[in-house]
Amino acid sequence: MQVVVRVVAAFLGLAALSVAHAATTVLTNFTLIDGTGRAPAPDSALIVENGRISWVGSRNSLKLPSGATVVDLTGKFVTPGLIDNHVHVGLVHDLAQDINFYSRELVEQQLRTYAAYGVTAVQVLGTDTDVIFGIRADQRKAPTDMARVYTSGQGLVFKGSYGGVAGLNKPVANAAEARKAVDEQVAKGVDFIKLWVDDEFGDLPSRMPADVSKAIIEQAHKHGLRAVAHIFYLENAKTLASQGIDAFGHSVRDLPVDQSLLDAMKRHDIVQMAATLSREASFTYTQLPFLDDPFFNRAITPAALATLKSPERQKKLAAGAHFGQYKGVLDTALANTRREIEAGVRYGVGSDSGPSGRFSGHFLHWEMQLMVQAGLTPLQVLTAATSTNAKLIGAKDLGTIEPGKSADLLVLDADPVADIRNTRTIHAVYVAGKSVPTIWSVCTGRAATECKGTASGGEHGER
Repeated sequence: MQVVVRVVAAFLGLAALSVAHAATTVLTNFTLIDGTGRAPAPDSALIVENGRISWVGSRNSLKLPSGATVVDLTGKFVTPGLIDNHVHVGLVHDLAQDINFYSRELVEQQLRTYAAYGVTAVQVLGTDTDVIFGIRADQRKAPTDMARVYTSGQGLVFKGSYGGVAGLNKPVANAAEARKAVDEQVAKGVDFIKLWVDDEFGDLPSRMPADVSKAIIEQAHKHGLRAVAHIFYLENAKTLASQGIDAFGHSVRDLPVDQSLLDAMKRHDIVQMAATLSREASFTYTQLPFLDDPFFNRAITPAALATLKSPERQKKLAAGAHFGQYKGVLDTALANTRREIEAGVRYGVGSDSGPSGRFSGHFLHWEMQLMVQAGLTPLQVLTAATSTNAKLIGAKDLGTIEPGKSADLLVLDADPVADIRNTRTIHAVYVAGKSVPTIWSVCTGRAATECKGTASGGEHGER
């Protein structure tokens, strides 16, 4: 999805504008949801200095720094910026997907869209060109105004199996080639290694063999990196668990997870990094149910929206070879997520957004809603999407609101602990202490005049 961000200045609050230019900023009179899992703390305040949180506590204990800009957030709720640990970027223009679209401009546009949705960090799983390393390097040298990016470069695909992007991911044919491919990604400076083990409902001739996945995992660990696997089948998940995989990027979706897999995941601390429930849910619709919701459609072009609503597209999706199977796949993913939660398996939150039809930023909010449907409380989901995800992607200075951490913050008009859908009531977003445009204060992909009347967010009230 190509996004051209146009800031509509009339929608920007004066407080947000002043925060962007202040070296020291005080936010006060809000309810704090700090990302640790602790209960929300009303009547809170925090101080941001040079992009980092220097103090947080009760507003009654606040000692106002001289010359600070003060922002009164009475009635608001402040959480750490959200993190999506399973995304893809730079692949899609409107609804067309092609690796030739991948450019620094498009990736940065999409990272700004994530930030506009309150998603201040993302982890890309295996479909980046080498352009990503320059973007990441620049982000880590200086403050950024977009979502921070973590990458596995080009993930590993077995010849004849499912995975990757045509023209980008070079398939491997054996264990030796797999080890060499891992070394090549490590030399580029990847944050982790991604591999796919799937055959697309049996449509493809093979899945990655066990000796190849074992070689990839061992080689990743040799370099001190995590190995994260795309999975679909229970049997492959069990094999990977026995080989030392660090995390699964999807739920098991063919069968109920059994006790032996649950035991192995707990024993070896294998993380259900992402259930990608929104991915599975999206496949069950011929027309997505939120096309008229401004929280969704402000971030896409009119042409893309028209295509999503078109009878031709709906007919094509309904005629897909596996369309009738997707509802069962979603039900299995929901049930397996619930079983893992009940068993005490560690979990994060990821949407698998970015490919055609799966929309940057919006899908993480849908993912969190579906995880509540699967059995988590809103506070558990928020904790997973902040501090847990920060740990999973190796972002030591993100994920919680405490002194020393980067001031990546999400300010909400309504309580997300009462209703996880309230993460959509975005009032402000800060990246490294700087206010950045939100989905309600910018029009992404359309002319400013086309956004008039929707900036209030409909049911979310005036901004």
